[in-house]
Amino acid sequence: MLEDFNLLITCSRGQEEDARIETISVLKQIGDPNPIVEKTSVRGLLTAKTGMDPVEAIKKMRELLKERPVSFLYIKRAIPIQKIIRTDLEEIGKVARELGSKIGEDETFRVTVEKRHTDLRTMEIIKAAASGIDRKVNLDNPDRVILVEVIGPLTGISLIRPQDILSTQKELK
Repeated sequence: MLEDFNLLITCSRGQEEDARIETISVLKQIGDPNPIVEKTSVRGLLTAKTGMDPVEAIKKMRELLKERPVSFLYIKRAIPIQKIIRTDLEEIGKVARELGSKIGEDETFRVTVEKRHTDLRTMEIIKAAASGIDRKVNLDNPDRVILVEVIGPLTGISLIRPQDILSTQKELK
């Protein structure tokens, strides 16, 4: 697994190699000449490193999905990651507060946690991430999402808008 990834890619279990090859192809089509994509210890999950801003890469992937849906046979979701840290509640809280400082005064937020290979509880991760962020919470329709993706010893964190995650199946409907 890459340790400095900035995209998470999900696929069906057992299709990791096909999704890895497809992700490299898609990233090259949207303008990254040297993407790196690797499998993780989690079935159905890949890490990718692109030279592009990860949120921008998702936007370009979405445009490509509309133009050429046949390019997306194996990729289910593409998720931007802005910061990688070791899996530790204090670290998660610190980075979440740094990112949370960019949430506008009139904006709402939510913390979303996806965890794999960890004993940490979802609520303790949410509490660590949300503490110290003095903004209104909106669980149903937030302006911003603090996304915490735990993969064993590494955690990826992002401050994104809800539409910054590409879900190929939802968007092709």
